[in-house]
Amino acid sequence: MKSDEFYGQEVADLIYVAVVGGGESDNELLHQAEITGKEIARRGAVLVCGGGSGVMEAAARGAAMEGGQAIGILPGNIPQAGNKYLTAAIATGLGEARNAVITRSAHGVVAVNGEYGTLSEIALALKMNKPVVGIKTWKLEDPYGDKSNIIYASNGDEAVSKIMNLVKH
Repeated sequence: MKSDEFYGQEVADLIYVAVVGGGESDNELLHQAEITGKEIARRGAVLVCGGGSGVMEAAARGAAMEGGQAIGILPGNIPQAGNKYLTAAIATGLGEARNAVITRSAHGVVAVNGEYGTLSEIALALKMNKPVVGIKTWKLEDPYGDKSNIIYASNGDEAVSKIMNLVKH
């Protein structure tokens, strides 16, 4: 969806998908994050991310390549600190606590690899009863022996297909 197609859409009709992952990653995972961002934009959803480098930047770049919207929820006080592919940068001044804003803002989360910040975003999303699809990310098992609540995908196309099926409203 091209950005001019967003005008006229009701805010209530938009689907927000968070893409979370580390500020550093290998080239294959960055490529999958970019594909994820492209697919989110192609499906007319809005990408939400932490606004920084690595997976966040790659996903925002993918969305931008397709004319999509990418919102960065930044940990610091300076909107200009976000990556150059964002269409909006929100400086929260919240540090890592901004992870809760990212997950609360989204209908679902795609986690690409990641570090402890990504783990916190996954946990917050699950606590908020939001679907999480992961690409080579954390493996979780609940303490009661039930299955993991993360749905796994092997690539960005598959991850977006799965998350969009879970968040349709």
